Amino acid sequence: MSKKASRQEEQNISTINKSVQILVVEDERHLADSVARRLQEEGYAVDVAHDGEEGFQLASSKKYNLIILDLLLPKKDGLQVLRELQRNKVQSLILVLTAKSTVEDRVDGLRTGADDYLTKPFAFAELLARVESLLRRQGVEQSSVLRVADIELDVETRAVRRANKNIHLTGKEFLLLELLMRNKNRILTRRSIAEQVWGYNFETGTNVVDVYVNYLRKAIDEGFPNRLIHTVRGVGFILRED
Repeated sequence: MSKKASRQEEQNISTINKSVQILVVEDERHLADSVARRLQEEGYAVDVAHDGEEGFQLASSKKYNLIILDLLLPKKDGLQVLRELQRNKVQSLILVLTAKSTVEDRVDGLRTGADDYLTKPFAFAELLARVESLLRRQGVEQSSVLRVADIELDVETRAVRRANKNIHLTGKEFLLLELLMRNKNRILTRRSIAEQVWGYNFETGTNVVDVYVNYLRKAIDEGFPNRLIHTVRGVGFILRED
């Protein structure tokens, strides 16, 4: 793919994303702001509500493609919000994002009207993948294939190829590569990588990021003439396409 075509594809995807409206209903303000910021970085239009009443009012008065809904909310809990949205025939897709993680909790959420259910702690990369999957179900056109240099990554089939060679990755290696590709030519700190791949409440004091970056380097850089993953000393890592 030429650089001109690649830029045009990115512009088209950005235009599509900006027409997608997402509502985040989460009472933990730091988490709500983090989720909103990450979605905005992907080009989505995002509103935030910090309690169930505000979330229901926004969801009822504005057309959202997707609502990311916590269950443990003040003023009106998430299951009650789900039931009222169903009664009011609100057509938005609902992704429950909650600390309630038992099988019974998931079954209750899905039977009450949720389209997907993700438990905390979570990785932002997985949240983004689920958002994209739900939006494709709604018919929002989005490419599932990321391309940087001679690497292709399909977020839907989880297939990875470099220079027409199939590359097999573990789940975390795949999420790490996806994150680096989505942020190509941008330095990512170790903390940012840890939060987005391992979870927003990831504890510091571990070298797991460096370990997995080394695993990924062996998988996608060894045996190829040009290295794509680079270390920025004292800061983090970057995937460069040139």
